[in-house]
Amino acid sequence: MVLVRAWLPGEGFFRVAGLGFEPAGEVTKKQRLEPPTDARINFAQDSANDEKNSRVASDDGSEETVVVNASNMSASLRRIAQGAALCNMSEIRADDETGYWYGIGDPTEIALQVFASKLEMGKPTLTNDDNQWKLVCEYPFDSSIKRMSVVAHNAITGEKVLFLKGATERVVPCCTGRQDGEQVSSMSTDDLQEYLDPQIQEMARDGLRVLSIAYRYLTPDEESLDMNKTDREEVEVNMTFLGLVGIYDPPRPESLPSVMECYRAGIQVTMLTGDHPETAAAIARQVGILQDEDDEDIDGKSGEHQAISLGPLVMTAREFDRLSDEEIDALPELPHVIARCSPDTKVKMIEAMHRRNGIVAMTGDGVNDSPSLKFADVGIAMGLTGSDVAKQASEIILTDDNFATIVRAIREGRRVFSNIQRFCCVLVSGNVAELVCLIIGLAFRDKFGETVFPLSPVAILVNNLLTGTPPAMALGIEKAWPTIMDEPPRSPSSGLFTWEVQGDIIFYGFGMGLLSISNFWLVMNGFGDGNMGEECNRGYSESCDLVFRARGTVFATLTLAILLHAYNCRRIRGP
Repeated sequence: MVLVRAWLPGEGFFRVAGLGFEPAGEVTKKQRLEPPTDARINFAQDSANDEKNSRVASDDGSEETVVVNASNMSASLRRIAQGAALCNMSEIRADDETGYWYGIGDPTEIALQVFASKLEMGKPTLTNDDNQWKLVCEYPFDSSIKRMSVVAHNAITGEKVLFLKGATERVVPCCTGRQDGEQVSSMSTDDLQEYLDPQIQEMARDGLRVLSIAYRYLTPDEESLDMNKTDREEVEVNMTFLGLVGIYDPPRPESLPSVMECYRAGIQVTMLTGDHPETAAAIARQVGILQDEDDEDIDGKSGEHQAISLGPLVMTAREFDRLSDEEIDALPELPHVIARCSPDTKVKMIEAMHRRNGIVAMTGDGVNDSPSLKFADVGIAMGLTGSDVAKQASEIILTDDNFATIVRAIREGRRVFSNIQRFCCVLVSGNVAELVCLIIGLAFRDKFGETVFPLSPVAILVNNLLTGTPPAMALGIEKAWPTIMDEPPRSPSSGLFTWEVQGDIIFYGFGMGLLSISNFWLVMNGFGDGNMGEECNRGYSESCDLVFRARGTVFATLTLAILLHAYNCRRIRGP
């Protein structure tokens, strides 16, 4: 994650350069310049020249990019950088050996810490002897209210400041005004939300995660209190809104192909996120969870807050939680994206999928994901960024935190299951063929009325040795066919021996058995005189020569037929 944009009331957008954890990159803003006096006065005589000159006046240097530094930084930007650094539990460090920078803590907080460090206002700088900021109290992030706050004390100025950050719709109700340069403008909650909505949507539509930052000074009465024993609902009030920051978490390049592969395999991918609805919709489009035909359901929505109403495929947790189970079951299709999710929303979505007979695999990394990880059929925790609680609640730990790895695991699981099904089909159908051959062979009798076996016991053992182990080993390590992810999911109740496999076993088993015993009859009666010899089951004699030739034919026919059947079973479906 990297913070790429910030917006302050009265100052507009700031762009932040640089990628990764290294605090290197310029913070810039576009500043409008007044056009020169002579350019504003047009002495041209004809309208064409008037038009041309006015266009040049408006285009020629009307804006310039200004690099923000300590000398020209506004008080509002300075304060928002302080909030990003101090209302933050993460750290960024440079490796002593390699010099590479790395982050410790939550990725979102790391991005905020890097942003503050680019303005030379990171937490180590603010808490050193020159600035002497110190954290007094922390109200940690709570997934149910989606915000956190800290109280910081500056030993030089003596001020105690409460910094607050979180989701905009949870920060705005705590605010009674906004910072406009050096002034504070009082605003109601609804007016402030309406004022911020266009900026939030502009950032969210670019796939940015939008956070809001606010602050206020503690009152003299509050400074004497022990803030660690004070309820946060009493403290997080009368805040002054500072601005918005946009954090970009680029999807991995392999995410889009992996999601497309899931759809081909009949797997529905659903995004349950704490992001803003517009941000969630933008990211869902980038990775293919929302297709192009879904845009009509999302774009062009009218309403008081367009960012909250995006259509049936994208819902907020508040909208989804308001629906009863009957209303959810009546939906033609469950939402593909649910934004601003709480732990209860995730569990409710899993329950809805279970009522539609779905097998649910849930991924998560935080403590708040543990209920849904435990409730899902398959819980998958992130191995790199996942919390210990999430790992303990899950069945699988993803060591590289990559969605594509899950898809590869599904493909590998299908390959293993298909290979087991293949060699089971070969083994059972081969045994059926032997059984059919031996049972029908009971009809062949010599002149003493004794049965003449079409296969000797040793031949049966050798046949099992040749047609059992080698094909099973070969089919067990067979590579997956390119179309294995184009097949629909199998029913959990179908097992290994589906009706299709049972049909193959019966068809090929009886076919190979009848072919073998037919060759036995053909050698005995077609190419021979039908003489079954005397006591041919006990040993060889001249009278048993024809029987032994017929047995050799049966052995060769049955062995080759099973081996060819094993090759054919490399792909049960298709040519």
